[in-house]
Amino acid sequence: MKPTKAYSASSATSLLAPDTIQRREPTERDVAIDILYCGICHSDLHTVRDEWASVMPTTYPCVPGHEIVGRVTKVGAAVTGFKEGDLVGVGCLVDSDHSCGSCAKNVEQFCPNAAFTYNSPDAHLGGVTYGGYSERIVVDERFVLRIPSNLDPAGAAPLLCAGITTYSPIKRWGNLEGKKVGVVGLGGLGHMGVKFAKAFGAHVVVFTTSPGKADDARRLGADDVIVSTDPEQMAAQAWTFDFILDTVSADHDLNAYLRLLGLDGEITLVGAPENPMAVSAFALLFGRKRISGSLIGGIAETQEMLDFCGEHGIIADVEVIPIQLLNEAYERMLRSDVKYRFSIDMASLKGESR
Repeated sequence: MKPTKAYSASSATSLLAPDTIQRREPTERDVAIDILYCGICHSDLHTVRDEWASVMPTTYPCVPGHEIVGRVTKVGAAVTGFKEGDLVGVGCLVDSDHSCGSCAKNVEQFCPNAAFTYNSPDAHLGGVTYGGYSERIVVDERFVLRIPSNLDPAGAAPLLCAGITTYSPIKRWGNLEGKKVGVVGLGGLGHMGVKFAKAFGAHVVVFTTSPGKADDARRLGADDVIVSTDPEQMAAQAWTFDFILDTVSADHDLNAYLRLLGLDGEITLVGAPENPMAVSAFALLFGRKRISGSLIGGIAETQEMLDFCGEHGIIADVEVIPIQLLNEAYERMLRSDVKYRFSIDMASLKGESR
């Protein structure tokens, strides 16, 4: 085992602080990675503060981070896909059972025995897995991803969660060329949704409660911006959308967006509001409209997304911070005070005492 510097939370109410964790020596199938950048996801905050205790209770100490970009430093004897020096990524998954129906369909995120990058049972060392707020990580090669060399590593890190979370439902919907696509919310997920929908050839409309975001939405690729709190603007869009991607995690009225879908239109949820959402049956019946949900993507699809980003020059808009500003970043994230994702420069961890 190898002592590794990290930042962890010791309880639901504690701040993230310097810590030392253990990483395993690579097995024959493993890839050892020195972490260069790690994105900060809202899921990190929820997990650290044990806000999903009813579904996924947090085990402490908790080392978050599942938007990881780094360099390969060592590979196991049976590894064929990676070599020392490769620029690679690790997303939300580090293992699965490889035998269930979900794994056979390349949707490992739905495997009943999936191991997430942090706060999952660690089959190698016991306890739970530790994530990317750390110097290094060791991962089975089947869950390591290639980062296109033309992408900035800091901006590529959030692609491992925010990127695949929005790419997957957009790609799955079908041919978006010339279709009218709405993106609800312009945050860490929403800004990626705009970039992907535009790259797929859609007419992209952003829905926001903040009129001041209009210029930035257009900079990111939106063709139109609708202030969702304006009844006249919303009414003018009724029955005109083919697909809407809803990225908002706060409570909001889903029926307001169902009314905007045309015949056979679909709204996909990637945000996770805490409370159940009321849905009008009539809003669905008239127009054969659909509501669906989507959770990240499998490893093959995540690699497909990264390759697509390489071809189209897509990365997340990030603010790069040293790890010492983690707790401040969490508070700013709660206030939506970031455009649009934090990316931690892990070189800042090297000076920390253990």
